Amino acid sequence: MNQKKELFIGFVVGVIANVLGTLIYILLFSEFGITETFEAAIQQGHVGSLLALGAILNLIVFFGFLRLRRDQRAKGVLIATILTALIILYYKVF
Repeated sequence: MNQKKELFIGFVVGVIANVLGTLIYILLFSEFGITETFEAAIQQGHVGSLLALGAILNLIVFFGFLRLRRDQRAKGVLIATILTALIILYYKVF
């Protein structure tokens, strides 16, 4: 398969895994709903923390792709994780 396509697939899977990880964290450990939790995180400045906890699922996906020898997809997940880190940095600085 085309390397750029594999990289893109990995990136999309990484973004989806991050979103799912964040939602799972909210549903398991928050007494509020999804929107209320996000609103409270924005008001209190904890959006970066929510995103970081959601990125833990990227770790599982990354090593899963490495185990399956899908290196380009693993690189895509890594790019998605770096993008998440930049977004977290943005929320922490501004």
